[in-house]
Amino acid sequence: MKWLVRTASSLLFPLLIACSARAQAAVDLSQTPAVSGYEQPLIEELRAELRPLSPKTDNLGNLWVTFGSGAPQRLLVTPVDEPGYVVSEITPDGYVRVQRLPQAAPSPVFDTLHFAQPIWVMTRARKKVPGVFAGLSIHLQPARVNSPKMNHPDEMYVDIGATSAADVRAAGVDLLDPIALQRKRFPIGQSGEAGPSAGDRFGSTVFAQLLERIKDTQAKGTTTVAFLTQQWTGGRGLNRLLEETKPDEMIVVGRIATGGKSVANAGTTELTPGDGVLLGVEDASAPLTGLPSEIKAIAEGDGERLTAVSASLPRIAGYAKSNGFPERFAQLGIPTMWPVTPGESISAGDRGNLERLLEAYLHIPKPSAGGVRGGSVGGNSEISDLQALVDAYGASGHEENVRKAVLNRLDPRLLKEAETDAHGNLILHLGDRKPDAKSPRIAFVAHMDEIGYEVKKIEDDGRLFVSVVGGGYPEYFLGHVVVIHKTDGNSVGGVLELPAGWDQPGFEWTHGTRSMEEPVHVYVGTRSAEETQKLGIKVGDWITIPKEYRPLLGTRANARSFDDRVGCAALVEAVRALGRDLAGRDVTFIWSTEEEVGLKGAAAAAEHMVKQGRTPDFVFAIDTFVSSDSPLESKRFADAEIGKGFVVRAVDNSNITPREYVDRVIKLAHENGIPAQFGVTGGGNDGAVFTRYGSVNIPLAWPLRYAHSPAEVIDTRDFEALSKIVTILARSW
Repeated sequence: MKWLVRTASSLLFPLLIACSARAQAAVDLSQTPAVSGYEQPLIEELRAELRPLSPKTDNLGNLWVTFGSGAPQRLLVTPVDEPGYVVSEITPDGYVRVQRLPQAAPSPVFDTLHFAQPIWVMTRARKKVPGVFAGLSIHLQPARVNSPKMNHPDEMYVDIGATSAADVRAAGVDLLDPIALQRKRFPIGQSGEAGPSAGDRFGSTVFAQLLERIKDTQAKGTTTVAFLTQQWTGGRGLNRLLEETKPDEMIVVGRIATGGKSVANAGTTELTPGDGVLLGVEDASAPLTGLPSEIKAIAEGDGERLTAVSASLPRIAGYAKSNGFPERFAQLGIPTMWPVTPGESISAGDRGNLERLLEAYLHIPKPSAGGVRGGSVGGNSEISDLQALVDAYGASGHEENVRKAVLNRLDPRLLKEAETDAHGNLILHLGDRKPDAKSPRIAFVAHMDEIGYEVKKIEDDGRLFVSVVGGGYPEYFLGHVVVIHKTDGNSVGGVLELPAGWDQPGFEWTHGTRSMEEPVHVYVGTRSAEETQKLGIKVGDWITIPKEYRPLLGTRANARSFDDRVGCAALVEAVRALGRDLAGRDVTFIWSTEEEVGLKGAAAAAEHMVKQGRTPDFVFAIDTFVSSDSPLESKRFADAEIGKGFVVRAVDNSNITPREYVDRVIKLAHENGIPAQFGVTGGGNDGAVFTRYGSVNIPLAWPLRYAHSPAEVIDTRDFEALSKIVTILARSW
């Protein structure tokens, strides 16, 4: 069985949304996870919304409303559930293990696309506990053999910030709690949208809208409109409702799976969002008969675009004979791109056409034009330096927003002393050290950039050909939604293309330190270069994965780009603590550019300082200590635990710090009550480009889990320790 999808190269990854009026039910069905068998929170939201219609439920949680009386008995159903996971074990050190639901993987990449992604654990108390799936840190893998492949639940661990099983249970998390990706629906192109479970939830949105006008139906007989549970785990909700209602005719609205006769002749693999409504039949090459023929006629009469496609019947599996479908039976759906992935894409226009087709089927008159539903946005609240810098986007070579965020957090009296050089580095010098003074000349440097992509070409079919900026595991990004940052300062959404063959049995991701460097494409909901250009996208625009600062348990937090916004924020806090006057000292703070693509900004700053005759005696590069504090990593090296203090990054791929200076920093930290660690890790640091000019490089860091991924996790106590040691060093080194 294969989901109806165009498997050409493209993925969705876009902007946060407010959808159009008819695309959005009064209750936002896209935001509530509903893992198969654990749909109760979503069903409760629907039941509350539909309370005036006296909805009914059953033992499996199906929800339905019925109108009219007599024959025919008409049944419209749509599944609400989605694939996900359930808590199967809680480890002594506070990680959560999982089992997949359904237990058979929906696609070869389903598990892989969950690694290093933010999730929610839904507790019995209806709390959404935030966490992340653990993922490998790419910096550590060149020194390992037989690393995990990140493609099976045996390698899946959920990190909610706990340090023990007791912490997990104190947060309300227990066995059997469902787990699903955190989600926000993102707009794509003019009328598309993308995000987790887009293909599982469009039917529910259509039905919720339909029921707002069901009182206007002029259809004869009895009509039951139902929201089904457990479709992914064997069609149990569907089987139960067939037993309950014994319908004369039935329409199933949801995913259309190819597998009927004459699939090749039907041309179904070319259908994409924007192609209208799909009518699933056994053989699309044969003349339509029965209810499908009538629906086709309704669509033509109402002006709705509808295409018949060869499809398998909705699955009902079990250990006993299931109920059969009535003779008058039809399936309706809409095209999706990248089905059952975090970047699954649909067209809001197709969804609206489907809703109108069902209204015509039920003889509900067309509505008059109405206003668009809207929402209010809350006011700004005070946020920390770290969160402000994480919230700013800035791929390598495009750090403007991060530089502005740094300047916004500095003492206004210092702004006239801060300068931006030709390479975009932000440089601030403090102190009045005399040329013959004995105190050393010191520099601190933290980089502002993050990994991302850059648009190199707009293809004839509207997709973006992009190159990578930085490095990481491609499975953390491909198949997920992206934000395209345009030159006018606005953004649009898209999806990063998955590799060829991603939906074929036996597919395995190619791993390697250079695996992310291959150019890829981004789908933006268009079909021509002209359409894409109308969105305002140009060559040179840059692309990132969406991100958000998320507190976890205790003092831990998750966000993409902690590398190196933690370092940038530590410098900001140190400057604030030091004040304007630093008598007898010579200290330069550098917020650098393009570290992720070769330490370019720091190299330019170092060269400039040398030409000025201000070569630092010591440079402290403030960057990540990529830590093996993870269930997926080897503890042989990089073993600095989060929450145990800042780290002297004594050895990495770019630098070896003399032990006398390592010990000196640790001693100074202990004398000031600052928790400190030291160790060996992978990667390079900005301070390495200063050593050729005679500077001693002493990199300082904080331990980071799951580096260069959307799942990055820190302990904010380490950030505080880092800020304090920078302050101490500036004053007294």
